[in-house]
Amino acid sequence: MDLHLSGKRAVVTAASKGIGREIALGLAAEGAAVAICARGEADLRKTEAALRTDGVPVFADVCDVGQPGAIEAFLDAARAALGGIDILVNNATGYGFNDQPEAWRVSIDVDLMAAVRACWKVVPWMTEAGGGAIVHISSIAGLYANPNFAYSAAKAAVISHSKSLAIELAPSRIRVNVVCPGSIFLPDGLWDQVRQRDPERFQAVVDNIPSGRMGHPQEVADAVVYLCSDRASWVTGACLVVDGGQYRGTR
Repeated sequence: MDLHLSGKRAVVTAASKGIGREIALGLAAEGAAVAICARGEADLRKTEAALRTDGVPVFADVCDVGQPGAIEAFLDAARAALGGIDILVNNATGYGFNDQPEAWRVSIDVDLMAAVRACWKVVPWMTEAGGGAIVHISSIAGLYANPNFAYSAAKAAVISHSKSLAIELAPSRIRVNVVCPGSIFLPDGLWDQVRQRDPERFQAVVDNIPSGRMGHPQEVADAVVYLCSDRASWVTGACLVVDGGQYRGTR
């Protein structure tokens, strides 16, 4: 299926590894020019090199999106490098997995406000260009009560922001959707660390997933790439859960 992404200009934040990396690679494979950022330069440059093998324009820069002015400066540079921005994927997280002040600060600054600020920046450009697509990456943790207080609350806010923005921007032909992954496994990632440190907890989580395993980053990326594409032209305001059945509530 042709997703009609060739020639589009996409930005993916926190894209040096994991889900963000796979989203960027998926967009590039479909012919989109891609701009990526991350805090760590070593992994960022590895992903940049991988993207260039698809023969599309690529821009990569180190950026801590939780710092005031950082996401705006990156987006200005990305727009200049690519010639415009048609697609924005807000993927960054601060992993604030408790109820302490620092967890709340990083969750609000990185998970929520970085996405809000990025939208403030790109929406006028997309409006002027006649449309665009925005995808927030949230989590099933934003859909139900759980002990990851700050993280879950910020991810719930991301879902709400996406829905409200979708309604506001629909007349401007800008689609806004949110993807909520479940537990995603990648080598040296969060769940790999849990597996090594607390195998019983890891197995308990796997046992609670009806599909019998954790997901892979590419499985989330495939859903995001679709939502960014013209094949999803009538999809806006959606909350797409990608979790193998892990979340059992209503959507």
